[in-house]
Amino acid sequence: MDPHLPRGAQPAKTVGVIPARGGSKGVPRKNVRMLAGVPLIVHTIRAALASRWLDTIVVSTEDAEIAAIATEHGATVVARPQDLATDLVQNTSVVRHALEAMGAAYSHVALLQPTSPLRSANDIDACLKLLLGGQARSTMTVTPVEHHPGKTMYVDDSGAIRPFTTAADMEARRQDLPTVYRQNGAVYALACADFLLENRFIISPCKVHVMSPADSVDIDSEFDLFMVEKLLEMRKQASA
Repeated sequence: MDPHLPRGAQPAKTVGVIPARGGSKGVPRKNVRMLAGVPLIVHTIRAALASRWLDTIVVSTEDAEIAAIATEHGATVVARPQDLATDLVQNTSVVRHALEAMGAAYSHVALLQPTSPLRSANDIDACLKLLLGGQARSTMTVTPVEHHPGKTMYVDDSGAIRPFTTAADMEARRQDLPTVYRQNGAVYALACADFLLENRFIISPCKVHVMSPADSVDIDSEFDLFMVEKLLEMRKQASA
């Protein structure tokens, strides 16, 4: 299995699943909100279509408008039942349903959340290269944490603190602390068999592709949308 081969030329067949329900509390109709001239979900569809190693791109949704947008922009739509479109449903259930709907044609799956519009095809392929090359059982994107956990703490009912890590970390200079990372939610990838057996996306050994904090914005609020819009405007002007 050669991860340097172009789309469709390798035995492994990989499906990218984009979960996109119609409801959203923080940003109403988030997945169809306009961002840089197109609906939010289109940024993820375009990145997935540009990936060298995704054979099929699936949008799982219960929403007719999202389904129409996904079809228009080249994705395959899996109709999600209403009971999988509530606030409480996890992506594991959504991806499992999508895989069952698509049949047993795929060996690997990548979860691509549409709230990460700055994730690129290169970010997707960096994760798939590690996975398809046999270097890990699962892969995901991460970014350096903005605030080191060594500077965080618990506060009890009396107002007294307890370090989240150690008292030494709380006193240390930030630059003397080791770099730590957080999940940014842009890409998770693993074998379908592992996912269906374990019902989770992170299976050891898991390797990561590091994305910059600027590209790791997760759209969860109106401010996030505003910030990414301005960032994309700046990048467009810089490249003109």
